[in-house]
Amino acid sequence: MKTILAVDDEESLRQLIEAIFEQEGYHVLTASSGQECLDLLQKEKPDLILMDMMMPGMSGRETIENIRKNPKTKDQKIIFLTVARFSETGKDVLGKLKVLDYITKPFENADLIKTVKKHLGR
Repeated sequence: MKTILAVDDEESLRQLIEAIFEQEGYHVLTASSGQECLDLLQKEKPDLILMDMMMPGMSGRETIENIRKNPKTKDQKIIFLTVARFSETGKDVLGKLKVLDYITKPFENADLIKTVKKHLGR
């Protein structure tokens, strides 16, 4: 069973992602902040992280920079969840952070599932 880690400061969104992907047969972990995500990655190795970009404290970008610095987590698969639309410059930043993809909130559940399955090979 593949594991997805949903990182978002909005509890309702974490619950929605958990419900969607448990129904699809995934194991889902959640974190409410960048720091909680980093702490969780010390114990768990999810197959994919869905990372909110805008969070209080440590942003999604800062969290990913920390993930990439750690030899144990540097190759982690990550998809951004964001309310922002990316310009070409923004897409360059995604490339530098080695983010696989991004999903714009609010999202259609079917689009979220399709994007995750595309990157998890299922």
